[in-house]
Amino acid sequence: MIELIRSIYPDNVQEVQAGIEALIEKYGIEIKAAAKQGPDRLSEKDSILITYGDSFRCDGISPLQCLRAFAEEHLGECVSAIHLLPCFPYTSDDGFSVQDYYEIDPALGNWFDMEELGESYDLMFDAVVNHISKSSDWFQGYLNGDATYADYFIAADPTADYSSVTRPRALPLLHPFQRGDETVHVWTTFSEDQVDLNFHSPRVLLAVIDVLLFYVARGAKFIRLDAIAFIWKELGTSCMHLPQTHAIIQLCREVIEQLDPGVAIITETNVPHKENISYFGDGTDEAHLVYNFTLPPLLMYSLHQQSVDTLTQWAKSLVLPSDQVCFFNFTASHDGVGVRPLQGIVENDEINQLAEIARDHGGFVSMRDNGDGTQSPYEINCNYFDFATDPAMPDDTRVQRFLLTQSVMLAMPGVPGIYYHSVIGSENDRQAAIDSGINRRINRAKLNLRQLAGELDQQESIRGKVFGRYKAMLHARGEHAAFDPFGKAEYESSGPVFVITRTADELTLFAAHNFSDQQQVILLPSGELTDALTGECFGSRSTEECAVTLQPFEFKWLKTS
Repeated sequence: MIELIRSIYPDNVQEVQAGIEALIEKYGIEIKAAAKQGPDRLSEKDSILITYGDSFRCDGISPLQCLRAFAEEHLGECVSAIHLLPCFPYTSDDGFSVQDYYEIDPALGNWFDMEELGESYDLMFDAVVNHISKSSDWFQGYLNGDATYADYFIAADPTADYSSVTRPRALPLLHPFQRGDETVHVWTTFSEDQVDLNFHSPRVLLAVIDVLLFYVARGAKFIRLDAIAFIWKELGTSCMHLPQTHAIIQLCREVIEQLDPGVAIITETNVPHKENISYFGDGTDEAHLVYNFTLPPLLMYSLHQQSVDTLTQWAKSLVLPSDQVCFFNFTASHDGVGVRPLQGIVENDEINQLAEIARDHGGFVSMRDNGDGTQSPYEINCNYFDFATDPAMPDDTRVQRFLLTQSVMLAMPGVPGIYYHSVIGSENDRQAAIDSGINRRINRAKLNLRQLAGELDQQESIRGKVFGRYKAMLHARGEHAAFDPFGKAEYESSGPVFVITRTADELTLFAAHNFSDQQQVILLPSGELTDALTGECFGSRSTEECAVTLQPFEFKWLKTS
């Protein structure tokens, strides 16, 4: 730990060390009393629901209580954990401009509600620590001359050259604020209301570690580090993925493990694949899980091209630094589908084609500055169901195409993260995006639980079909050790059919996916197979191979008998 501190703050080693020791003493008794004995190892039974605290509404109870009711009554043990997107008081960006890291937003409920939710499910909290709301006490104290916050933020020269700095959005990097009698230009990577913290200050690091340990003390078993790639700024660099950034994550992990080795850190870095997986560190010292950001856009590319060659080649390249880390696999999220991870995998004009498909299906496309006066797609804002399917298609075809993508995500090594709108078969909320002027709200609709429950019970509706089959996949996944998140996988393609082979002990399971609109026949190296999803049997023990027919966009999880 001391070596990590020295690599970040060579002139403040003793100060940081003493501060960390004080924080360990502050939270130690509370965290250790609640921690399970020894680290938890994730298994095939683990899957995580991604949701806002107020995604579901009920009369007479708080949104957090309503979320618990939805999860317990409709999902049960199909999910093991719930990722609460920022659930703290905020001023913009639907929660990602946090005003107070230590309080639950009163509009959602309180810490008692959260504790009750944690009795049924493991919890993932969002640590939005690259930036904080301009209305927070921290930033207001900075503007008002409070010495406590004097170095918490980055006042920068507006005439300096910032051309090398990576810009995630087509917005100004600096914004002017009045600080006493002077105007200061403060670093704001994402928006004027999201003011970047200055991690060059040891006091900021200690304040952030305090926040992380507070979350652990409140029951967090997963901590998601939002936008973490941006936290260290050095003029003349891209200000992303710098060595100090990795060292800070490693230091935070070291501190947390001192008190609860069962807590997992997940890094959120929506960047090209090689940079993304660098946050695994050496496989033992940095993130436990890394978002698999390439998977969502690559599945869409493969589905619309009706070709799995690129998908297969990419999947074969997935090599992890150890068997102690894995991917956080997902397809949909509150942020839409980032396309930067496709760079270097497919051509730019093919990324533009994906953007046009999303627009044709009712979605929007968010753009980023390239630094040379041009812009390119950064994120596709479209419900994943609508992105996968033309709204003019028959319902059964739409459901089948969408669930095909979910099957791939669930069958790959890693822990699946399932956005709430995916499991319940939602479609674009286009009007919400138009009314708010916020593209991402196309996939953030809040739902009345009573009305939703009625829709889920309609087995012939899109919601009913998606929900019933999705739960069946989650149940089957949890029943088969072949889906161990840390297990190995082999990937092969047969024409437009993508096959994921998973093994455990003497069981082999072939997850076969037909990405085309034509019937396909494939041969699998086993005489007799059973579909883990339907119980249907194929082939005969007397043969060495089994011929399996897949209808358009059909998938099967075929296990050896």
